[in-house]
Amino acid sequence: MSMQLNGADDSLGKQRAAHKHGATSRAEVRLLYAPLPANGLATTKFTMHDTVPVEKHDVTTMLNYWDDPGDGSKPTPIFIGKGRITNERPHRAHQFIITDISGDEDKYSLNRHGFQYCRHESHEKDFTDEHKIRTVYYRECEQLLKDVTGASSIRVFNHKVRRGPTQWHHLSLDNLTNRGPVTRTHVDQSYHGAELRLRWEFPHEADELVKRRYQIINVWRPIQTIWKDPIAVADASSVPDADLVGAEMTEDGYVGQSWVVRHNPNHRWYFKHGMTPQDVLFIKCFDSDELVARKSPHTAFQDPVYRDRESRQSIEVRCLVCYRD
Repeated sequence: MSMQLNGADDSLGKQRAAHKHGATSRAEVRLLYAPLPANGLATTKFTMHDTVPVEKHDVTTMLNYWDDPGDGSKPTPIFIGKGRITNERPHRAHQFIITDISGDEDKYSLNRHGFQYCRHESHEKDFTDEHKIRTVYYRECEQLLKDVTGASSIRVFNHKVRRGPTQWHHLSLDNLTNRGPVTRTHVDQSYHGAELRLRWEFPHEADELVKRRYQIINVWRPIQTIWKDPIAVADASSVPDADLVGAEMTEDGYVGQSWVVRHNPNHRWYFKHGMTPQDVLFIKCFDSDELVARKSPHTAFQDPVYRDRESRQSIEVRCLVCYRD
């Protein structure tokens, strides 16, 4: 198993990791370096690879934003349970250009942009065995995040496998059995929602954990090469907090809060064209450190060239990332 990190974190404000991350040099090919974790010892085997220059595939498309009624009312709550999800929030489509970062992956980092790509080979291939996902794959993701961030501990709190059609929300009462891509701009946890999740997962330790740095990061991976409904991530610096609105969600007894996104033409959106199962995307949903990127809104979107391809298959693993100081 090997891991190749795209995107050496930039030093923004105070950095909590003990080591600077690797620099990048370019000739006709790109050499991508992995950072050392805070203890200087990587459990995951880091390797260095060449990537051949690729032709960019920027996409002009429509992204769905929350349709704010302007009267101060809150977004309609989402309910997840008994095999079904309800999402009755009104959205409005706005046109954007989604920039393909292929060949420039190392320019984007969790601390500066709120997202980051790396190359990583998993032992899991089809992700059909729930037990193996929760044991083998969870452990892989935990170690991968430790190596990337230098965190002291990782807690996976859930995962979502997506194989269903684009319009899966409108299927029958058991639509969760056909879970597909989320085609609405969102962040999985608001600032308040992140603390709710921390306290739910660590009820006895939370009072101490909130005094230190913690994050929520999704580990997103294709199960098959992605053509239809790829995932776009927004540069955190282009999305001010004023564009985000807290929205309640309930899942199997847990009441949390996510963010819906108000439209702003200044948002900058990115994706990697043709992601393979060896391409991992880290999406930051929350960071308690206010001096770095704290969140990256994200959404699936339609690429008109691949509209009629088979449904996207992907898995995301959602993780609480904790630090000693």
